[in-house]
Amino acid sequence: METRQSVVTVEARPESLTIDLTKTAMLVIDMHNDFCTPGGAFDRAGIDIRAVRNTIPFISAALAAARQSGVQVVYAKMEHQANLSDLGGPGDPHRIKNGFLSIGQQVLGPNGQEGQILVKGTWNTEIIPELAPVSGDMIVSKNRYSAFYQTILDTALNERSVENLVFTGCTTSVCVESTLRDAMFRGYRCLLLSDCTAEPIGSSTARSNHEASLLVIETLFGWVSSSSEFLAAIDASRTTRPQGRGS
Repeated sequence: METRQSVVTVEARPESLTIDLTKTAMLVIDMHNDFCTPGGAFDRAGIDIRAVRNTIPFISAALAAARQSGVQVVYAKMEHQANLSDLGGPGDPHRIKNGFLSIGQQVLGPNGQEGQILVKGTWNTEIIPELAPVSGDMIVSKNRYSAFYQTILDTALNERSVENLVFTGCTTSVCVESTLRDAMFRGYRCLLLSDCTAEPIGSSTARSNHEASLLVIETLFGWVSSSSEFLAAIDASRTTRPQGRGS
């Protein structure tokens, strides 16, 4: 008979991290069509989405293990109201800096379905099918880079007695790091899985922004590991007890 320990130790940088899975949530940040799918906002803006798509199998494996271990899964989605009332006014830096994405523009998806770029309730902000939510998962709508900014996330995590967060999604240096920093400021212990995140910005430079974010996170904001180390820690928590008579 197999049993499972809830406390696991994950090999990480700068040192291993011991967490109680019953007090842990896995965040999947912005893995929706606009950021991950051909024909989405990133692709339309000329951003190479290959690195983001390369994370999909690693996130999928980590999600499966997390769900089997009772870890709360939380999806955070960058999306706006159709009238863009939450985008900020003409001089708002969020509106200005994201102008290249043409937020709110009406478009046709690859399947011919009508949508609006980064608008709630459209094809554009649906979680990609490879990582589709299941019953029991939580979905948080956000309109800024951090999933904690004016959202229900902190309250929902506190209600579930969550102390540890495992980070996946895109992009490493923007929405993932913004959320992770906010989480650390709130007292959460943060573990980022490096092969489950990606960053297009600076990807062609000698040292990518992805690598720069990993360095600053492991130095000052949390711990950095990989999906394989996370899976290994969960596998190690499984023990087999010999079945006695009548068991």
